[in-house]
This record gives sequence, C-alpha cells and structure tokens, in this order.
Amino acid sequence: MDLKELTTFRTIIEEGTFSKAAAKLNYAQSTVTNQIQRLEKELGFQLFKRGWDAELTASGKVYAEEVDGLIQHWNFVLDQAKSLKKQEVGTLHIGVIETVAATILPFVLQRFREHKPNITCHFTVGNTDTLSNALMDRTLDFAICGEPHSVPSLHFEPIYHEQIAFIVSRKHPLVEKSELQLEDLYEYPLIAGGKSCLYSIRLEKEFSRFPSMPFLYTVSQISSIPSFVKTISSVGVVLSSLSLPDELVVIPLQLKDPNIAIGLLQDIQHQQYMSSAQKLFMQLIKEQWLAQLPKSI
Repeated sequence: MDLKELTTFRTIIEEGTFSKAAAKLNYAQSTVTNQIQRLEKELGFQLFKRGWDAELTASGKVYAEEVDGLIQHWNFVLDQAKSLKKQEVGTLHIGVIETVAATILPFVLQRFREHKPNITCHFTVGNTDTLSNALMDRTLDFAICGEPHSVPSLHFEPIYHEQIAFIVSRKHPLVEKSELQLEDLYEYPLIAGGKSCLYSIRLEKEFSRFPSMPFLYTVSQISSIPSFVKTISSVGVVLSSLSLPDELVVIPLQLKDPNIAIGLLQDIQHQQYMSSAQKLFMQLIKEQWLAQLPKSI
C-alpha cells in the first residue's frame, strides 16, 4: 500500500468512474486499474463491484470512510521525516482576513523565517465565508478569520476581538453631533463589506429592528472603503484595526454587540496531523497578537 494507491482510490470515489479518475490524475486507465488491484490484494477484499460505474462494495464503503485519515497520516509521517532530517521544505497554505494581512502577518512571517527558512507560505486573503469554504475544500491548511456559522467540521479557536467601527471624513456633519444613534445613519449612504462578511451580517442584525436598512453600497475589499468615504459624503463601516488616513475619523456610535471574535480556524480532522511548521506559525500568531493587541483574549 502506498500514497499513490490511496489517492487513486479517493479520486475514483470523487469522479465516479475509473476513466474519469485516470483523466484527472493524468494516468492511463490501466494504471488506475492496476493500482486498485494491488490495493485490493494487500487489503484482502474487493473495493469495487465490477462494472462501468465505480460502485463500492460493502467493505469498500467502510474503507472509504477511513481513506482521508490514512492519506493525512501518510503525509504527516513524511513531514515528520523531513523534520528529523532538519531539512524542512514545503508550503503552508494560510487564509487571512484583510486586517490581519495588513497588520500582524508581516511580523509573524519575519519571525517564522528565522526558524523555518525553507518553508514557503502562500497567503489567501478573503472574508470568513470564503476562507471557511476553502478549508472544507482542503485548499488551505488553516485560516485566521472569524467564526463561521454552523460548520461542525471546522474548529475555531478565538484569539481576540475586532470591533465594528463607523468612519467619516473630518468635515462630515456627523462629526459635529455629540450623541449619535443608529437612526442618524439613515441620512447618508453606508459603504460596507460584502454581504457574506461577518460584520456585514452583524450590521444587518442591528438594523433589523427598523422598518428598513439604510441605503447601502458594498465593497468586497474592506481596505478600499476609506478611499470611497474620502470622496463620497457617506459613512464607512470597517473593522477597528483598519488603518485610516488623517482625513478620516471614527464617530462614537456604539452597537449593541460590536465585537467579532477573530482566531484560528482549521479542519477538525487535520488537527491531529499538523506539521511542525504549521504548529510554529500558529503559535507565532498568538504571540504576536498578545504583543500588539492589549485587548487580546
């Protein structure tokens, strides 16, 4: 039994036929057939019923439930072998929300390079919804983001809280008001992140007690919102850690629940097979937050 045979078995299940699996893996169909026959011989039972469709036998169904864990374990053993030789190479695929990418990530990467100079890091910037989907698709090792709703296959470890902040230009009429209520925002268009952003969902919940939402523009890239607010007479909705230009200020408007937990998100199955590089990167993230954010939890 080897990793190629396990990968071929999983690909056949995903694609539905031997021929489609061969095309995806860039193998000849005979190679795929031979790999499955070797695997069946080693296991001592038949995995697939013979026929055009790759229909699993009863034993094959039981084995299929374990194959992802076997592949993860195999990769983990290979990673540990590299670590023991002290010649660590490889790539970490890490998802991050925008504010993390712009604040603590450069410092974490600097420290990480001191310990693991041969490990490449590929960072994907997106909102929590996008990153959690990428984790479930196994294109990320872990993510630094908010907590998604109702995803039992993912484990979230909170680290600190972000706050929703409302920003305007220094010349905006709302700057002159001593007390502000949510109702005051209806006089101006809001510019906020996309509808799948956690803080946009939280914002919509805050306005649910009113007959309607304020007029809203959405921008998927939160870091670009200040540029819109500088140009248009509007109110920007961002996260408190976002760096602002001098022309803009945060107005003192408090929501009932302005806090959004930010932390480490990973696949539950993948937790026990974390590489030494991933463990180190996650630890450095926690340490950097404690150093830079006094409100860390």
